[in-house]
Amino acid sequence: MNPIQFIDRATGKRVTETVMGDKALAFAYETLLGRTLWPVLFGSRLVSAVLGRYYDSPRSRAAISALARLPGCAPEEAELPLDAYASFNAFFTRRLKPGARPLGDGVTSPADGRLTIYPDASLDLPFPLKGARRTLRDVLAEPDAAAERLDIVVVRLAPVDYHRFHFPFACTVAEAPRIIPGQYHSVNPIALIRHPDVYADNERQVTRCRTPFGTCYMIEVGAFGVGTIRQTFSLGAQAKGGEKGYFKFGGSTVILASPAGKIVFDADLLDNSRKGLETRVMARERIGACE
Repeated sequence: MNPIQFIDRATGKRVTETVMGDKALAFAYETLLGRTLWPVLFGSRLVSAVLGRYYDSPRSRAAISALARLPGCAPEEAELPLDAYASFNAFFTRRLKPGARPLGDGVTSPADGRLTIYPDASLDLPFPLKGARRTLRDVLAEPDAAAERLDIVVVRLAPVDYHRFHFPFACTVAEAPRIIPGQYHSVNPIALIRHPDVYADNERQVTRCRTPFGTCYMIEVGAFGVGTIRQTFSLGAQAKGGEKGYFKFGGSTVILASPAGKIVFDADLLDNSRKGLETRVMARERIGACE
């Protein structure tokens, strides 16, 4: 399996990602036998639900220290000491100490993770890769989307990341997120090469956000091992940076879709995206500004 590299925005350096379960991932996506097992592994909620129940149980506490030792986890930011978490998922969905994610100006990242921008994307072309069969309209599951061309921000979370997600701008949410049933493929870049339709095929939740610059969408995509996408916000006006929800165990992704050209994204993020490189960002960190 080829190494996954990204740019650490804080240092500007290229970093090789430490992948949890890299051997299992390589088996599932890079061997014929693994791919024949896709319907069992990723085609239903069963495997992810079983994993979720285990990681909710006290028996899973032993896995906390292993995750905390991985590069990028930063357990010192957690609201509580490690031994205060009753299960692995309790730590995985941890809140952080006050001030750990200061609110930047402009439009901010909805989550910790590795960010890619797809500017001026057509609703009806394959997304995100040329080899995909499904379109951005399929991802949104919104036949009558308000704009025909959208700027797309994809933030891919790894297991080491803080797994709560936030509103990137002030907005109004008038209706509950739509739950779109689907599969549970990994969102890792290695898996994306083998299964480029993952964002349209996986289970996800789509929230329509009304803003002064048009209708935007926030999409939380489930993945292998993600037993739950939990929304914690209440309908109505939302403050920029406010908590929207969290993922339980597993790799996962937040997608932000906004009318093309309404957000001016920061140059370093656009430049890295053009080069095919993800950029590691933090939740509530500035990623651009409204036009």
